Amino acid sequence: MPAGVDRRRVQKTVLITGCSSGIGRATAHAFNDEGWTVYATARNPADIETLGEAGCELATLDVTDGEAVDRVVDRILDEEGAIDALVNNAGYGQFGPIEDVTAERVHEQFDVNVYGPHRLTRAVLPAMRRERDGTILNISSVAGRVAFPGGGVYCGSKFALEAMSDALRNEAREFGVDVVVVEPGAVRTGFSDRVSREADPEKTDGIERSGAYDGVYALFEDVKAIGGDGPGAVEPELVAAEVLNAASATKPPARVQPGTPARVGVLARFLPDALRDTGFELVRRFVS
Repeated sequence: MPAGVDRRRVQKTVLITGCSSGIGRATAHAFNDEGWTVYATARNPADIETLGEAGCELATLDVTDGEAVDRVVDRILDEEGAIDALVNNAGYGQFGPIEDVTAERVHEQFDVNVYGPHRLTRAVLPAMRRERDGTILNISSVAGRVAFPGGGVYCGSKFALEAMSDALRNEAREFGVDVVVVEPGAVRTGFSDRVSREADPEKTDGIERSGAYDGVYALFEDVKAIGGDGPGAVEPELVAAEVLNAASATKPPARVQPGTPARVGVLARFLPDALRDTGFELVRRFVS
């Protein structure tokens, strides 16, 4: 590139969290393939080495560490001059009946899934406002619109992220900053394996089984019941393509559901509560 040329004026820059696998990794590749300058981040730098080999810039980032967030954002602004898009992807699912999940685990869930995106958003917004341009994309879930038994803590974190996104979208609009919520359904990633671990008291200290919810735990013993490789699961590349399209759009939609199952799934929020509850009860009886 010729000397004196500001790279950000010819090449847009994106910061993506949680790039070690799944949606985050696929999203980093998608933006990189389209010629964006990609800052791919993860807690463990070894997990994203191959993204560096593919041409992405790498940074170690734990979204629960405010100082680390500021350090990474300051670095990008020093090197690129602007951040055109932020993809808040880092997250995990803490599952288990509400009574059985400890308060410590609830705090940890919100620290990653809610406070993490909040930290990143606060860090990038001043620069986006100065530029009067930018897009913040928050990776939520169908579970951010429809809660289900055994998913109260995870769904609660995604509901919170959705509410914050709705408020932010209208707060930031006057500064030329767009906010998009991405709501995948089941995605073929390692998410289901972690769900099983997080709901297993033998593998985590965050669950204290009361003995009252065997039917709920039965759901998580069947991997297909929680997503992963079940019917309707989509590849992470499909989600990544939707994220890229939204970040590239002049007027992106407020919400995007990658794949037909996700678009249908979010409609469950319009069902009467009694009907939705009956459906959950039928599923519990079938699995038990």
